[in-house]
Amino acid sequence: MLPEGFRVREASPSDLDAAEDIVRAEESLLRGAGAEPVDIADFWRNANFDGASWMVERGGMPVAFAAAIDRGDETDYWVTVHPEAAGRGLSFWLLTEAERHAREAGSAVLRVGRVVENLAAVTLFRELGYREARHYFQMRIDFEHAPTAPSPPAGIELTPFRRDDASAFHETLNEAFAEEWGWHGMPFEEWRERRLDTPDTDLSLWFVARDGDALAGVVRCETRRDGGGWIGALGVLKPWRRRGVGRALLLHAFCEFGRRGASHVGLGVDAENPTGATRLYEGAGMRVVKEDVVYEKELR
Repeated sequence: MLPEGFRVREASPSDLDAAEDIVRAEESLLRGAGAEPVDIADFWRNANFDGASWMVERGGMPVAFAAAIDRGDETDYWVTVHPEAAGRGLSFWLLTEAERHAREAGSAVLRVGRVVENLAAVTLFRELGYREARHYFQMRIDFEHAPTAPSPPAGIELTPFRRDDASAFHETLNEAFAEEWGWHGMPFEEWRERRLDTPDTDLSLWFVARDGDALAGVVRCETRRDGGGWIGALGVLKPWRRRGVGRALLLHAFCEFGRRGASHVGLGVDAENPTGATRLYEGAGMRVVKEDVVYEKELR
């Protein structure tokens, strides 16, 4: 049963601001008042609002939520409770509902994250049968001076994205991330709708590393995230790895953000990324500023 004094309703895309306020309150408590909250807009944009995501209210005010993304036979949930409503059993209730939905959807695996500082959640996940599966870092570089333009490897040209690159860009990302834990490549039409043609996409922040007519690597960047620039995805194909292509794309993105007046650039990365991306980012001057843990539960 939902704890007394609370009511639940289905969440909707219009609840993004309320969800962000809840996340901001939790992170301010756990990470300090000056901490910039994790940006949930991209997750919210892709969430399943057809009976799989909920907003909990008290006195008409949103105090907790659970939002789902269903990917094939896997379900990811973002669950957060406002500190003022913590300790009332809302996390337990929301996780129970999340598991119910995942089972009804036929998912084999249910995944839920926590900020690493939320130690109270460790016991709850353990009691509910989850195991710790992965750590993710948010990394960042602050510009003390203008970034230096990169010198790409011999034979590689860094160019802006062109509309006729769309199919190859999409294929390059899917192939580059194919071995990434938890990666689910979107079909082209879905990717075009959710990434390429959205009103807030700035295609002048997408770049391509070309080797003749072939795409060796790509980077997709975003603005207005965490107060600065954001690198949404950077991928290099196997034949061109360990040749400096990834570093060149990264530094090229830094330079463009610096030219536009950004004070810093961030990105998210799997701490166990098989391509050694964390080392690449550290070598370019980025540092870890946040850490999150993903838990998973086998449902079959």
